[in-house]
Amino acid sequence: MKQIQFLTIAVVLTISFTLHAQSNNYNSSGTTDVGLHENPLQTLQQQWAHINYEIEEEKKKDAFITLTRQAKAFLKANPNDTGLLIWQGIIQSSTAGAIGGFDALDYAKAARKSFEQAMRVDENALSGSAMTSLGVLYHKLPSWPISFGSDKKAEKLLKHALEINPNGIDPNYFYAEYLFDNGNYVLAQKYIDKAKEAPPRPSRPLADKGRLQEIAALEQRIARKN
Repeated sequence: MKQIQFLTIAVVLTISFTLHAQSNNYNSSGTTDVGLHENPLQTLQQQWAHINYEIEEEKKKDAFITLTRQAKAFLKANPNDTGLLIWQGIIQSSTAGAIGGFDALDYAKAARKSFEQAMRVDENALSGSAMTSLGVLYHKLPSWPISFGSDKKAEKLLKHALEINPNGIDPNYFYAEYLFDNGNYVLAQKYIDKAKEAPPRPSRPLADKGRLQEIAALEQRIARKN
């Protein structure tokens, strides 16, 4: 049976945004002190990467909970922004991962709701990132009666995400991980190779650095199996 665990998910964005310089002044919870006048999407992306890759493990839970509140505030101010809805789901999923165990399920369910709502509006938004994120959630969660995990649903979503964004770092990495977990090591390596060749995201260097480290770790695991 799968353990209850959640991967924090940094999705690929190929849509161009007007980027604003962000402050490096982080508060004690691991998030920046920013107002709603900032670029909300980039703010969430940068704070997520900081929490996920730079702060201590024992501080991540509180930091992600704080960031979840911020995401909700941004979305309340911009209720028609599908990108913010997707990132609310990503942060809810990350919060579930930081909490762990049965206490994480409420956040996991909230993340699923955010992703499904975004997909109903536009499944192609942010290069299909809601589909990628929901696919990972289905893959990582245990199945009923513990939770709503389903590898069948995960595979369908991850494959569809790759149809939308075939060259993205995240859909290729997460599908490779899905294949590895299901014992298909040769095909997993193929998608790891594609993930390594993905174009960099200039506005998100920290997220790229962290994902490439995860790609390298998965490739080492694949090598030990082949």
